[in-house]
Amino acid sequence: MRPVRVVQGTMVPLPRADIDTDQIIPKQFLTRIERTGYGEFLFWDWSRDGGGAPVDGFFTNDPARRGAKVLVAGDNFGCGSSREHAVWAIQDWGFEAVVAPSFADIFKGNSYQSGLLPVELPAETVTELMMAADDPNAIVTVDLERQIVICGDLQASFEIDPTVRDRLLKGLDAIGLTMEHEAAISAYEAQRPEWLPRSVTE
Repeated sequence: MRPVRVVQGTMVPLPRADIDTDQIIPKQFLTRIERTGYGEFLFWDWSRDGGGAPVDGFFTNDPARRGAKVLVAGDNFGCGSSREHAVWAIQDWGFEAVVAPSFADIFKGNSYQSGLLPVELPAETVTELMMAADDPNAIVTVDLERQIVICGDLQASFEIDPTVRDRLLKGLDAIGLTMEHEAAISAYEAQRPEWLPRSVTE
């Protein structure tokens, strides 16, 4: 997992509350075994009409929105079923951070594990960001090191668990966290009696 420090780029406004994981990535696209390739199916049911043709005006079909780094959404983002694919689809499309008034807990946890930065800000601040994001060229900076979001004259600080912040800054997922203790693990394994199971790397 790559470290997350500063995310800077254009934004996409998605002023809808209670966006669930099935809306983010519908179930029929969950058959892949890789983490990549989901971006083209992001918000599929909203970006396509009944015949599968692209819907004009939806951001995934708008060339002016390509390359955006930050998604600005409504309250309770990522609710519904637990699927890591929702985070992977958001990242695969190109987003590195999502700003919303609140997130579903499981989605937030999956984001931390994959290096997507979920930022919670007051609803009125999110509304300001959405208004700014109407301009596809507006630039926002999400600074995890300083825990601040900057867009023009708007500056807003955000809270994040210090342990999670440290993990994201270092680019550590669950495996990476374990490997930080590799020396201690190896020392413990070396003291285990021979008749006990050994690690697969020995």
